[in-house]
Amino acid sequence: MKDDLFGEAEVYRPLAARMRPKCLDSYIGQQHLLAKGKPIREAIDRQTLHSMVLWGPPGVGKTSLAKMLAYLSEAKFQSLSAVLAGVKDIRAAIAQAQQDRASYGHKTILFVDEVHRFNKAQQDAFLPYVEDGTIIFIGATTENPSFELNNALLSRARVYILKTLQQQDIVAVIQRAMSDAKNGLGSGKLKLADGVIELLAQSADGDARRSLNLLEIASDLAFEQDGYRIIDQQVIEKVLSTDVRRFDKGGDYFYDQISALHKSVRGSSADGALYWFARMLDGGCDPLYIARRVVRMASEEVGNADPRGLRICLDAWETQERLGSPEGELAIAQAIVYLAAAPKSNAVYNAFKAVKADVKQLPSYDVPMHLRNAPTQLMKQMNYGAEYRYAHSEEQAYAAGERYFPEDMPERQYYQPVNRGLEIKISEKLAHLRTLDQAARNQK
Repeated sequence: MKDDLFGEAEVYRPLAARMRPKCLDSYIGQQHLLAKGKPIREAIDRQTLHSMVLWGPPGVGKTSLAKMLAYLSEAKFQSLSAVLAGVKDIRAAIAQAQQDRASYGHKTILFVDEVHRFNKAQQDAFLPYVEDGTIIFIGATTENPSFELNNALLSRARVYILKTLQQQDIVAVIQRAMSDAKNGLGSGKLKLADGVIELLAQSADGDARRSLNLLEIASDLAFEQDGYRIIDQQVIEKVLSTDVRRFDKGGDYFYDQISALHKSVRGSSADGALYWFARMLDGGCDPLYIARRVVRMASEEVGNADPRGLRICLDAWETQERLGSPEGELAIAQAIVYLAAAPKSNAVYNAFKAVKADVKQLPSYDVPMHLRNAPTQLMKQMNYGAEYRYAHSEEQAYAAGERYFPEDMPERQYYQPVNRGLEIKISEKLAHLRTLDQAARNQK
């Protein structure tokens, strides 16, 4: 670009952009797709590139892989961001691909970043051109494609899952940037103190782009010593002081982590549940959201096996509302541990689902006359509430043999207590009452 005051100025490109790999040897990670005999490697070796959707967390190499595929297959590379582009941009990209194909015989890879942000109409706009070979479509998404992408588009593209990079992968990414004199930081007499690479790799949280961004910022803060610029642990701590770990509120990671918390409670793993709770807090999740979900767990996973769990969870929610963090978070942690350690029962949860299904499917039966309310004399004359037996006046405060279902509906036993916690006693009580019912009905 031109600068009127200073003349020719070099366009700045972030370190992460400069270090994008162009060959398989420099691409780090995803060996389940790129090792010999694996699907994308086979497509590269046989020159049979196909449309695909790359699904994975940020910074695992989706964009880099798409660009590398274009480079290795000698295809034109066009890129759209679903955050910024519309149907007009899609049409312009398709028109360019058609022109390149007709004039020069070039194939085009059309890469769409954050493709899940396109609506149905925008996604449908690609279909005929994927079908006729005008473009090789590569979409990148951090969200589950089966939820976010049209079936029509998914049927024309293979979905590949890219995995979070391991710490040794991130170390290799950093080392490559430090040794590359042309595109990386290898020509700036920059040195990393002992342990800094490992600290950066750990802080990157599986995100290669993040590791390079952190390294680039740290290089700007490096101090001079003996003719070298040094990045030590203190420099890294400055860089990380305002850093937030990966946590996508409302995205797949959000729901994956709350699912992990819920399943840890269900599986009676107090330690696992605490870990996922802390992970969500570390990523910036609102503790009140977690408190609400924990209340749900109390009913769904513990239920009447230990009814105290629900009260403890409500108290934790109230503590968070009144005191805020970190005091409230400790109360939520206490509730989570209590639920994880408590006896488990989903009997009420299952009973409620079953009865809702019956109510939706069965006719709208009338309320039996003996169960109807009779607040007026007219209603009493119409036999509303007639022959109702007041349980408190009966032996054991139970009207043995009384029916509480509609007359035309057979009685159902929705609630099946489990043999754990308080539900052992509840089960014994209900069994005793059923015995009384059967004896009363046999006498009629």
